[in-house]
Amino acid sequence: MDSRSYKTISANKDTVEKKWIVVDVEGKILGRAASEIAKILRGKHKPSFTPHVDCGDNVIVINADKIRLTGKKWDDKVYLRHSGYPGGQKATTAKEMLAKHPIRLVEKAVKGMLPKNSLGRKVYGNMRVYVGTEHPHAAQEPVAYEI
Repeated sequence: MDSRSYKTISANKDTVEKKWIVVDVEGKILGRAASEIAKILRGKHKPSFTPHVDCGDNVIVINADKIRLTGKKWDDKVYLRHSGYPGGQKATTAKEMLAKHPIRLVEKAVKGMLPKNSLGRKVYGNMRVYVGTEHPHAAQEPVAYEI
């Protein structure tokens, strides 16, 4: 077959097939797991990946409270936020974040690895993070994905 007869497939929102994927992050390192989750959300694991289209899958992350960090990051990694008022900067360590809001630890890591534009915000909405092994998406028949 002649190589000129192949057509480049460009996906659009009508032709994209979105699946539901469950990722168990128990015992996994935060950054490595987040980069894999971001790749699935973008759709880079598919041969029909198109950069300007949301062609990724829906991801359900379970066991967010059992994620790992290497080295001294539990004490040294600091999450900053600001109220908008003078002197309104607040700092939270990773250990405090895990104790109070373990879901945000995973969400912030994945969000930082997605594009900073409207497509990145849309793709981020395809992720759901849960603390335990239970999730309310059994009706979508999610497929387990090993990182």
